[in-house]
Amino acid sequence: MTSLATQIGDFHFKNVLMNASGVHCMTAAELDELAASPAGTLVTKSGTPNARPGNPEPRYQALTMGSINSMGLPNKGLDYYLDYALAFQVKHPQQPIFMSVAGMGPDDYVTLAQKIQDSDFTGLTEFNLSCPNVPGKPQIAYDLETTEQILDNIFRLFKKPAGVKLPPFFDLAQFDQMAALLNRYPLQFINSINSLGNGLMIDPATDTTVIRPKGGFGGIGGAYAKPIALANVRAFRQRLRAEIAIIGTGGVNTGRDVYDLILCGADMVQLGTVLQEEGIPAFARLSQELEAIMATKGYTQLADFKGQLHTIA
Repeated sequence: MTSLATQIGDFHFKNVLMNASGVHCMTAAELDELAASPAGTLVTKSGTPNARPGNPEPRYQALTMGSINSMGLPNKGLDYYLDYALAFQVKHPQQPIFMSVAGMGPDDYVTLAQKIQDSDFTGLTEFNLSCPNVPGKPQIAYDLETTEQILDNIFRLFKKPAGVKLPPFFDLAQFDQMAALLNRYPLQFINSINSLGNGLMIDPATDTTVIRPKGGFGGIGGAYAKPIALANVRAFRQRLRAEIAIIGTGGVNTGRDVYDLILCGADMVQLGTVLQEEGIPAFARLSQELEAIMATKGYTQLADFKGQLHTIA
């Protein structure tokens, strides 16, 4: 019997797959569909202190090998997702879920953390430090000083299970510096990576950009992102404390893609573009494809190959 079960800290999940925040998780109805799916768990849309409409349309476009988006953090606000999470855990006490939150500046993270700390939420909180698609706002995690300030402020008051969502890094020195910083905090997990920002695609029929916000610049997802996602998961697994789990995100379209992220050290795998394009059935398809690969190799559980990537001698 092949098992796709996994865990992060003391939290156990029946399946290694889940949605990426931002995809199929805006409303309670979408979240309920995720909960009823074969996914191991779900994460809410990144909630900000107040609801946001996001960037103007068109802000998402499917591409030949993935997608480009500049969503701008549209969401219904922290209170909406916190209310959903509290109701969910009453109905499903054995199914832990993730709640994602994002601030528009450092002070917002204290507000978000305090509200969740004061609530009865018992799941895992993801502090999103990596949204690349808000005009005029940089990706926080590229600024080590600001990241340190935010994490200091969060963990001065936040005592619940938490992790951070990170943008992609591209230099080995960046991995060294960020991992050294993250290792100082009581993190349960990191989520790596968010989309590759900023890319640009052109419509050949009109010679215009394919999305409207930011002059057409947006985050790139799908197969384009896979090599970068693998590198980030691998690099952080080699540098983080063993007890900090990694959620691998980026480039998943097949069961082999899921397998590769786990091989590089991911404890869970999130679906972004493939979930947006294929919908809920993607969870069953990818689970079946992953199980088939594991069966071919004689593996019965994720621990048989997780983090076991070989290098050429």
